[in-house]
Amino acid sequence: MEVQAIYKNFRMSPQKLREVVRQVQGMNAVHALAVLKVTPRKSARAVAKTLQSAIANAENNHGLRPETLTVKCAFAQTAGRLKRFIPKARGSAGPIIKRSSHIKIVLSDN
Repeated sequence: MEVQAIYKNFRMSPQKLREVVRQVQGMNAVHALAVLKVTPRKSARAVAKTLQSAIANAENNHGLRPETLTVKCAFAQTAGRLKRFIPKARGSAGPIIKRSSHIKIVLSDN
């Protein structure tokens, strides 16, 4: 059985999130959570929060035990972007793009 959790519109670029998300793919869910707890990145906290949500979904909605779960797939997708402008020389403006992402984690019990 597959269980998932999605964290939408997290204010960090998907490129920064993918480095952390790739670390936990294929791991046991409890072990992956332990790895994320000691990873010194802001993105690790968001991925850990999403993983905890997926584990809670499996326990409460489907009656699965966390020890039997593995991270089947985990990925960060591009969400909406905030477009801002900063003043530049001679009256022009330069763009600032503030990126967001969606984090999706799918757990499997086999």
